[in-house]
Amino acid sequence: MIRSLAAALLLSTAITGPLNAQDTVRSKPVALPVNDATSAPRDIPYPGGVIRLEVDASDTVQRIFRVRETIPVTASGPMTLLMPQWLPGNHAPRGQIEKLTGLTFTADGKPVGWKRDPLNVYGFVIDVPPGARQVVAEFQFLSATQPNQGRVVVTPKMLNIQWESVSLYPAGYYTRQIPVQATVTYPEGWQAATALRGRKSGSTVAYDTIDYEALQDSPVFAGRYFKPVDLGNNVTLNIIADDADELEAKPDQIAKHKKLVDEAGALFGAYHFDHYDFLFAITDEMGGIGLEHHRSSENQVEPGYFSKWSDGTALLDRNLLPHEFVHSWDGKFRRPDLLWTPDFNVPMQDNLLWVYEGQTQFWGYVLGARSGLFSKQETLDAYAHIAAKLDTTRGREWRPMEDTTHDPIISARRPKGWSSWQRSEDYYNEGLMIWLEADAIIRRQTKGAKGLDDFARAFFGINPGDWGQVVYNRGDVVNTLNGVAPYDWAGFFAKYVDSTTRETPKGGFALGGYRLVYGDTPNAFTKAAEGKNLDQSFGVGLIVKGDGEISNVVWDSAAFKAGLVTGAKIVAINGDEYSGDVFKAALKAAKPMQMIVKQDKYYRTLTLAYSGGLRYPRLEKTGEGEGSLDRLLKPKT
Repeated sequence: MIRSLAAALLLSTAITGPLNAQDTVRSKPVALPVNDATSAPRDIPYPGGVIRLEVDASDTVQRIFRVRETIPVTASGPMTLLMPQWLPGNHAPRGQIEKLTGLTFTADGKPVGWKRDPLNVYGFVIDVPPGARQVVAEFQFLSATQPNQGRVVVTPKMLNIQWESVSLYPAGYYTRQIPVQATVTYPEGWQAATALRGRKSGSTVAYDTIDYEALQDSPVFAGRYFKPVDLGNNVTLNIIADDADELEAKPDQIAKHKKLVDEAGALFGAYHFDHYDFLFAITDEMGGIGLEHHRSSENQVEPGYFSKWSDGTALLDRNLLPHEFVHSWDGKFRRPDLLWTPDFNVPMQDNLLWVYEGQTQFWGYVLGARSGLFSKQETLDAYAHIAAKLDTTRGREWRPMEDTTHDPIISARRPKGWSSWQRSEDYYNEGLMIWLEADAIIRRQTKGAKGLDDFARAFFGINPGDWGQVVYNRGDVVNTLNGVAPYDWAGFFAKYVDSTTRETPKGGFALGGYRLVYGDTPNAFTKAAEGKNLDQSFGVGLIVKGDGEISNVVWDSAAFKAGLVTGAKIVAINGDEYSGDVFKAALKAAKPMQMIVKQDKYYRTLTLAYSGGLRYPRLEKTGEGEGSLDRLLKPKT
């Protein structure tokens, strides 16, 4: 403690003097001018004409894509070619630039040097020689051979081509103004599915010329075991599998997928595609994906999707196709104004993802129920699980849901040690809960005459057949909602989207005739999600793997207060070697338990004080008769 002002001033002088003196011998650079070589995109046709892109995708052993790209040019001088960086659906800069190798350029058979733009490492700057009519780029894309290198996209039985990984495009133009004709050579005997159309000769397919924006939006699944299924309304389910047996589906299973297409049409009132291709891989070899496109989607599920349908093994996977299909309307056709970009290197600003992803999540479960892919009870179980999980997200006390829309850029889905406090991409499921409440409010305000279906038709159902993009802002959402049912929608979103909260919105349950309760038995959805783990994040506050390793600890829970941490391993409980049954018994006893825990190479003992027993969520009906939530889930066709 400083006892007098004089002493304080003396100390201040003593410190300041030497620091100022040190500045006399301190070098001070001056910033150099920044010269960004990348031209801003303009909405004019690329003057060179059609780019020819040739991809050899036949190497399923070393998994190397070999690329030759012929780029017509009209002038000499500096030119920048870009590899896509900001990828639609990823909401983030996820282009795999580190896998682009062996890059060379030639003009009239002579080498053309290149250098990387230091301000945009996805840009390659060349000097086009005088008189050159075209530049040829050749390179390899070294796809992952192990999961630790990234998502595996090539196996001995199937592959996935994402055009952003095997192509460059000229800077300075909207990508919808750059025409491309792509040709791919596949492994012999394989069949390919894509939203593109073309002509096949042997193992090579020459696809029709299309603009680069639409090319990037039209990936390919190809494989040895392939089966297309017509779902009606120009929609095809293209099934590719590790084994031929996985291609076989029962008629009633296919009928549910056909009904999904019908129910989506009834919901939105229009289709925004000339044709649509589900690219559907049943595999545990190729990496997982669920990614939306305007006229297709990339989908991977584990083996057993059809063959183990009745035992619930594939229950969680059955939400994938409804979700990605809805994106054709919500996300691809209607897109937030700051998320839309004119090319793939202008940064996205990730606004309104609680509409783009949140309402898609909402409609995905609704259409799952209406089509029969989920039973009504399975859907209610999913809602209970989602709401209970969100209630463990303590991070909403400091981080509003709106801020989580930046998480794809901030975190890139990397593992988190304290996810319940850090938060993640909560706009998906918290968005679902917000829209569930919005539906219930509309039904209450209109005495059951309208629901969120009416918003969907008014907002997403415009311009039938249009597979371009129509952008929107929050005001457009609020105005459309008020056109359906007048209400303080701006205040509604300010409360749930912009503000910190303690619990997730549950008005959709309360107004819809249900409430969230807990018991000691998991519902069907929670049981499927739990798998071989023991998930007691709803109670004591942790998830434990079968071998005792802790995979998650809820912030400020009993487990947190006891000092448990993700990655530690529970060795023993009350003197007994750890097992799921031992832990359940200790939780049911509702008494403090003694634990031996191994963290890294260190052991410690601790007391876990918790008396709440096992806790699993479920929805319980309130009142008599049919509620608004019941009516929401009823089929329309």
